[in-house]
Amino acid sequence: MSLIPIRPGAPDAPATGAPDSRPGSGRAAESERRDAARNRELLLRTARELIEERGVDGLTMATLARRAGVGNGTVFRRFGSRAGLMVNLLSDAEAQFQGRFMFGPPPVGPGAPPLERLIAVGAERIGWVLEYGDLARAADVSAYNRFDVPAAVLWHRHLELLLRQAGVTADPWLMAGAISVTLEPERILHSVRVHGVAPDRLVESWRELVTRVVNGA
Repeated sequence: MSLIPIRPGAPDAPATGAPDSRPGSGRAAESERRDAARNRELLLRTARELIEERGVDGLTMATLARRAGVGNGTVFRRFGSRAGLMVNLLSDAEAQFQGRFMFGPPPVGPGAPPLERLIAVGAERIGWVLEYGDLARAADVSAYNRFDVPAAVLWHRHLELLLRQAGVTADPWLMAGAISVTLEPERILHSVRVHGVAPDRLVESWRELVTRVVNGA
């Protein structure tokens, strides 16, 4: 919402030197921002506590509101939906993972040969999914297209870049999407929990896949 400038001396203008306490202006706006930040952190902290007690599937917006001592509407206004809440809970872990493959030490980060980086970043992602996969799975139910959210776009572009650097010319954009399917949280968690696949086996399968893709190029 844009503010309408008030002419000096107009009836509604605050007195010179007096603090402007109208909603949305000056100190009042800053106070509102601080309150909003505190409320957000309270809700996220409470949500993490509930997840530790009940697991991701046991966290509902109503349960969070009761534990935090706020109304349901407050939680929905803050996060929009349960999936939106999960995205917020996941953001720090996702940012840390992105930092490792963009700026961290090799072979996950820059400095190693492209194929070595592909193998390492996939193994890193598998470990990440085993730790945060339930949150990622819940966040995928977002109203937004899950392939178009910034984290997913960045991950896809990173795989595409490594494939190009490794010499893959057979539509690296589509190939990046194809190989990333094997690292989707739902698929990995199902393999481990339902079929008893060991994480080392997942990593070895990823190594074999990307090695064949690159060497076949």
